[in-house]
Amino acid sequence: MKHILRILQSGRELWRYYVAISFFTILLSLMSLLQPLLSGWAIDEIRKGTNARVQYVVVLAVVIFLMDIFSTLFSNIGGYLGDQMSAKLNKVLSSRYYAHLLSLPQQYFDTELSGKIINRLNRSIVQIANFMQMMSNNFLQFIFSTVFALIVMAIYSWQVALMLFLLYPIYVWMTFLSSSTWQQYQAKKNKHTDIASGRFAESISQVKVVKSYIQEKRENAFFDKHMQTVVDTNVPQSRFWHVRDVQRRVVLNVIFLSVYMYVFVQGARGVLTPGQTVALILYAMQIRIPIFTISFLVENTQRAISDSQDYFEIMNIQPQIADATDAAALQITRAHIVFDNVSFAYDKEPVLQNISLDILPDSKVALVGESGEGKTTLTNLLMRLYEPQSGTITIDGQDINVVTQQSLRQNIGVVFQDPALFSGTIFENISYARPNASQVEVEAAAKAANADEFITKLEKGYQTEIGERGLKLSGGQKQRIAIARALLKDAPILILDEATSSLDSKSEAMVQQALERLMKGRTTIIIAHRLSTISNVDQIVTIRKGRIDEVGSPQELARSNGIYAQLLRLQHKGTAADEKLKEFEIAG
Repeated sequence: MKHILRILQSGRELWRYYVAISFFTILLSLMSLLQPLLSGWAIDEIRKGTNARVQYVVVLAVVIFLMDIFSTLFSNIGGYLGDQMSAKLNKVLSSRYYAHLLSLPQQYFDTELSGKIINRLNRSIVQIANFMQMMSNNFLQFIFSTVFALIVMAIYSWQVALMLFLLYPIYVWMTFLSSSTWQQYQAKKNKHTDIASGRFAESISQVKVVKSYIQEKRENAFFDKHMQTVVDTNVPQSRFWHVRDVQRRVVLNVIFLSVYMYVFVQGARGVLTPGQTVALILYAMQIRIPIFTISFLVENTQRAISDSQDYFEIMNIQPQIADATDAAALQITRAHIVFDNVSFAYDKEPVLQNISLDILPDSKVALVGESGEGKTTLTNLLMRLYEPQSGTITIDGQDINVVTQQSLRQNIGVVFQDPALFSGTIFENISYARPNASQVEVEAAAKAANADEFITKLEKGYQTEIGERGLKLSGGQKQRIAIARALLKDAPILILDEATSSLDSKSEAMVQQALERLMKGRTTIIIAHRLSTISNVDQIVTIRKGRIDEVGSPQELARSNGIYAQLLRLQHKGTAADEKLKEFEIAG
């Protein structure tokens, strides 16, 4: 019940729809309630034979006709409102889910497949919307009709009303006994559907890898395996549900047998008039129809509870990184960055330990270390994508934990090794950080990034659609658009996850020129992948086992016999040395 209440509360801003739908449901219930009563009156009048009032029964017939017409109108108006409510609820829940996801820490996305996240959204919200529509279009009418029918029946015969009332606690109790088992089956189906959907999304997003390694059959087999588990689980789940449903219906049949026998006997004895007998039978049939379709309502309720659990579990996750209540905007004057005794761990696994680093304004600093040593983690901490377990990070003397995340990230530009472009136009991708940028500003950034020369050759120029992740562009072209995006943002701090490491020499030269323009006048942190890049920085920071090993200029570290000096010696020593360089994600 607690979970059902939470589902109902999830769309509380649509209360006007609930009120309107309830109003038309009550009217519809009244229409259906009055028809058996009027039919009973007509029968009792007809029994009078030649003494019957013809005009009276004609009026009753016309009233029944009008109630049929109004029932049709009320039913469709309520259905229309229910459909609109469902669509609006879908939008509300989807937007709320998406906004909440975007507020979650990076660590959540490190452990979840994007396909699973999307599938949970679709499954949960569809079921919640369907449940709310069912509640408004079916359940409320069922409740009102049943309550009103029982009240009228109690006026004629409290014994019949009591027997029919007993249907509900018995049915609910029998359903409750089987609910947990059914939901266990449903949870298993959801789990394997999520796994299959997650892998499906991965395979589609990396379809070039799948095809180049000829693994189509393997991916299809993985998907089929988990979807077959869903099918196999559905067999005992469905069998369990329908066996229990037969048991519930048999109990209901016995109760209805008692009702009909009692009404027929009382009618035969003259305790009830023929009109009253017919009215009671019609009311019993009104209750019989929805009570035998309550299986549909119960099944959809259970499905909504089971399928919405993932939605509410995610909504329960609190953003681990939140702004302080008195957080102020970051004020950049020099872009002087200081890491003071910073430590960080993933799930209690230490990654960085006691990192202290002074990055001077308008300087270029290269981070060097083996894969997994924490180079990227340092930059993630600077952007507050993660929170350190201890220590502080300051920019111009301001602790980044006490400034707003928005102002912090507004002052940091990033160029990733993977350019990470979006579907849409080239203009939209360059202006991503500044959606209101003018055409002149975008073109200026593209020219500075050496991108204008290829963009203007395209048929639609800056309005060219580049496809998902920029698949219509070469690696060098995508990198130059990413650099133009960072140039247009014009942030005083720059993070480069070496953007030239996977490019051919011609593309690399053009991208390197663009990067030199981008780095000018900014405090730049480079996650180094090429020795040629490292040699041109102001300071090299080498990281070993999560700690800073050396700090110094390229000239100083070349003579220190440390990591950088070793890498310099290795770059000309053949295959074995190349393998060692790869451990540091370094190319010569």
